[in-house]
Amino acid sequence: MQVHHLLEKNSVANTFISQLRDTSVQNDRMRFRRNVERLGEILAFELSKSLDYSEKKVETPLGTATISEIDEDLVICSILRAGLPLHTGILNVFDNADNSFISAYRHHPNDDEEFEILVEYLASPSLKDKTLILADPMLATGRSFVNVLGALKKMGEPKVIHLVSVIGAREGIEYLQEVFPENSHLWIAAIDENLDERGYIVPGLGDAGDLCFGPKMQH
Repeated sequence: MQVHHLLEKNSVANTFISQLRDTSVQNDRMRFRRNVERLGEILAFELSKSLDYSEKKVETPLGTATISEIDEDLVICSILRAGLPLHTGILNVFDNADNSFISAYRHHPNDDEEFEILVEYLASPSLKDKTLILADPMLATGRSFVNVLGALKKMGEPKVIHLVSVIGAREGIEYLQEVFPENSHLWIAAIDENLDERGYIVPGLGDAGDLCFGPKMQH
């Protein structure tokens, strides 16, 4: 799997990441969601440079222009619920893409730090020979992406898989590199070094779903 790390080079994305992490800013839910969405747009733009294109003719008021346009069938799949703002940002760029939604959440069966990833909902078109974009803002252990990939297998084999995340832990990225096909890509804004004992990214930003939409009862 090839990793594309956005913050290896300075850009306005630094500002959006800073505001997502900053406890004095992140409690503004609307700003938090919008910053996730804007990073989705930036990551999708970078991803677009790797896609296949074909030329087409476009008639203008003064003549004919030759334009290269994306020549791939795209499906954007978001992991609910934190993935929704990120999904919106990606869809803002790939507005003709098909869409898929899947649930994947941490279940603590013993009410302690041990957890498993459960998948309970899936709505998706066929993925056979499509370009699949899997979106989840936080890449911690990597288990959510792996479980989702397993659940999506019944929808057909995609041509290529692109993962899109805002912040990830190096441990989770290394795990995905072992599991996902070699021709897969990870597009990520920021990479942090550590996971804590609960499997949360450090320094990270907290629970992205709660910051987007408010706290939830634990399962």
